[in-house]
This record gives sequence, C-alpha cells and structure tokens, in this order.
Amino acid sequence: MVSEVLERNERFQGILGRLTAKSIDDYYNPYRLFEWPEKLPEDMWWMSPELTTTYDTELAGSLDAQQLYALSRHESINFYSLNVHGIRELLIEVVGRIHTKGFEIPSEFFHHFIGEENEHMWFFAEFCLRYGNGRIYRQPAGAGSGSEAPSAKIESLLVFARIMIFEELVDHYNSAMAVDERLHETIRGINRLHHQDESRHIAFGRELVQLLYQDVRATASEEELTGISAYLRRYMTHSFESLYHPQVYRDAGLQNPHEVRRALLASPARARAEERTFRKTAKFLEKTGIIR
Repeated sequence: MVSEVLERNERFQGILGRLTAKSIDDYYNPYRLFEWPEKLPEDMWWMSPELTTTYDTELAGSLDAQQLYALSRHESINFYSLNVHGIRELLIEVVGRIHTKGFEIPSEFFHHFIGEENEHMWFFAEFCLRYGNGRIYRQPAGAGSGSEAPSAKIESLLVFARIMIFEELVDHYNSAMAVDERLHETIRGINRLHHQDESRHIAFGRELVQLLYQDVRATASEEELTGISAYLRRYMTHSFESLYHPQVYRDAGLQNPHEVRRALLASPARARAEERTFRKTAKFLEKTGIIR
C-alpha cells in the first residue's frame, strides 16, 4: 500500500514537514502583490531569446529584431497559457487524491500545493488576458499511454511523475527569465515568484515519485515497468513540443505556420534545447530506474 510506504519513510515525512512550514512562512497574496501596467513595451524581449523555439536556427537568422520581438511576445503568451492548462490538469489529479486512502500523510501539504497552484494559474491567466489580446492559447491533446488502463498504483505514479516533469520544464524557464534584465520587470516578477514556489513543489514531487515507484516496482511486471519508462519519455517530448505552437507563428506574422513548426521540430536546435531543459529531470528519472 502507498500509505505503508510513506509511513515507513521518516525522511519523506521530515521533508514534508519542512516544506509545509516553508509554504506557511512564504505565503503571499498575489491578488494584492501584483501591479499590472496597462501595457508592456513591444520593442523588447518578452521571453529570453535563448528560450524561444527559433533560437539557434536558420529561421531566427532570417528575421529582423522587430520580428524576433513579436515572436517572443507570442511565445511568452503560449508559455503562460501552457502553465494555465497544465496547472488545471494537475489540480484535478491532486484534488482527487487529497484525504483519500493511501495519501493521508501528504494531504496537509496538498492543501498548500492546491492553494499555491490555484494562485499561479490566476496570475498566468491574468498575464495572458491583459497582454495577449484577451486570449489563452489552446493546447494539443496529451500524450496517451498507448496501452490499456494501468492499475491504481501505476496510475498514481504516472500522475505525480507527469506533475513533476511539467513543473521541472516550467521551472527551467522561470529560473532563467526571473533574472534576465532584458525582460520587463513584470515578466521577471511572475517568473521569480513562480520559481520560488515551484522549488518546494519539485522537492516534494521528486521524493513522492521515488517512493511511489518503489511501491510499484515491488509487484509490477517487467512489461509494466518498460511501459512506464516509455510513457514518461513520450510525455517529456510531448510537453516540450507543446512550446512549438503553429498559432504562435501565425500570430507573429510568419507564413506557413505548420511548416514552420515541422521544420523547427526537426531542427538539431530543438533536440539540444529539449536535452538542456530536461537534463536534471532525465538524470533523476534514470538514476532512480523509472526511465531506461
């Protein structure tokens, strides 16, 4: 049982207590904290250029400064839109497990997690609606498991592994943009604040995923373990490719946006960017044996 694995692990319970206390100590009210400018300048970067999907590609070399700024503006809105959709999905999963059998021990932390993620979703949506012409970009369908429904234990492992992967992807971008002085302070501020909270969530997620995997591995077949690995590798690629949105390229004024996306996804620059983004995540999952 999941609850037995968590109960036996004093290290996990100690970390959980410290993270819960830090959530209380670091609490802030985002509805009062932010001062939203009426407009943000368009003749500047809205996303660190090194994080944009055209960085280090032939296409980037063919665009002038204003086109690159426009592209970063729409990619920024897509990134925050991705956060809105991702947070909604993870909230559904965590709310479905709080105070349920097996998850009694982390439920107190879940309360803080749910509250913080709800507030994150609000300020990311607020940014999109204020500065993205009132729109939140739609996202493509998720990466399917490619197999029949897993057991409840495997399903919970996959849920929290997806949450961890999503948060680590986002935090890679947050931590860079939080300190990038080429960006407007409003943009740096929301990334800085999100990074502050996500550092706790990631620490929790890694501990929980590792313990859930230990519980699954005790009874899972080799076929099931191979399926978990393949699924999570697909999910990482799918998550990263969500940053490459054809509507973004269309809104930035690029011709043939679907062809642009296909060319960028096939570019060696995309593979390098995905590897950089998930370097720590992949190392953790490989070290624990979750992916092979």
